[in-house]
Amino acid sequence: MPTLEEEPLLLSSSSPSCIILRSSNPIMIPAFRRRFPSATTVFIWALVLLAFTASYITLVDPGSSLEKNVRSSAHVTRADGLSVLVTGAAGFIGSHVAIALKNRGDGVVGVDNFDNYYGRSLKETRRDLLELNGVYIVEGDINDSRLLSMLFDTVEFTHVMHLAAQVGVQYAVENPYAYVRSNVASLVTLLEQCKSAHPQPAVVWASSGSVYGVHNKVPYSETDQVDPPDTIYASTKRTGEEITHTYNRLHGLSITGLRFFTVYGPWGRPDMAYFSFVRNILQGEPITIYRAKNRVDPAREFIYIDDIVKGCVASLDTSGKSTGSGGLKNGSAPYRIFNLGNGSPVTVPALVAILEENLKMRVEKDVVDMCGDGDDSFAYVNISLAERELGYKPTTDLQTGLREFVKWYLWYYGKPLVEDSNV
Repeated sequence: MPTLEEEPLLLSSSSPSCIILRSSNPIMIPAFRRRFPSATTVFIWALVLLAFTASYITLVDPGSSLEKNVRSSAHVTRADGLSVLVTGAAGFIGSHVAIALKNRGDGVVGVDNFDNYYGRSLKETRRDLLELNGVYIVEGDINDSRLLSMLFDTVEFTHVMHLAAQVGVQYAVENPYAYVRSNVASLVTLLEQCKSAHPQPAVVWASSGSVYGVHNKVPYSETDQVDPPDTIYASTKRTGEEITHTYNRLHGLSITGLRFFTVYGPWGRPDMAYFSFVRNILQGEPITIYRAKNRVDPAREFIYIDDIVKGCVASLDTSGKSTGSGGLKNGSAPYRIFNLGNGSPVTVPALVAILEENLKMRVEKDVVDMCGDGDDSFAYVNISLAERELGYKPTTDLQTGLREFVKWYLWYYGKPLVEDSNV
């Protein structure tokens, strides 16, 4: 895997703070000593004392360097710039949003727990990319109220972009508790911190298009009835919408929920279907394509990462202000929900054909009928509200976006050697 830059040399906590040179020969001390120490001796002892003092301060106040890094990362370099806490900053969408904000002069601090849902290595490489762009990530869990208190005590955030979540639909069947902890409990912990802040930040957070469930009416609209959800993941996101609405009404928090659909692009999530399709095509392995029981090919809203970033940034810029202080509401604050898709669903076989074209390889396809559980088979979204309120307008077609993804994939992972590329 290529690296973005040479890793800096780090000293672990187990590294010795100093090196003592010892001689096997005894040192002969002359009988006569100077009455006053030389200037060189004074200088050396001063350095030793300074080093000891620095080590003591580090031991007594281990958070000092952390807070310094947080303040530096939160520094705003443009007029009327934002100061944004981005949760899930080492994730796919979070890393892109954080870099976009930093590059336009906003102050950005990231936080991420680096969970192992799809391994740490890709997230750590994203962290390297963020650091190159001047964004510092605090490794920690936002369920930790002490961590959040430290961050809010250190920086007066104007906005919070909450993108941390347990993602994936099928994994929820195996581990539903992870979704409740990451998508519900941590959201409440974060909102509690935001409501108590002075001044309160505006909050933009990631809901999901999966809240629409198996929905007969298309295209999906923000005003549609979305109950009941049909998956655990969707249930936690729908619960999040209700919770955020309550905090908006009771505490005056400005809150914007973004219903994401299938986001793809460079630095994406390895658990996504398009990601695994590329891997299988390159390795000459067959791929499974699910088909609805009525023999209709599933269609999805695929939205390129750059377009999603524009929607996220526009949501921050138009969020309005929270009205509360110290948990007390002083007036009504904006509460909004937007669909962020592209309004042009594409079937999975069409997506696979584009990947084959970009990779110049063919793949064997196993077509399997979908079961009754899990995700819906057709997603088509109305984005007119986001267009009107946010100026949101996706500009990247699927052919262009997948070409960029394939280029990144081959750069990052390399192309494996296979005996026959025309499976």
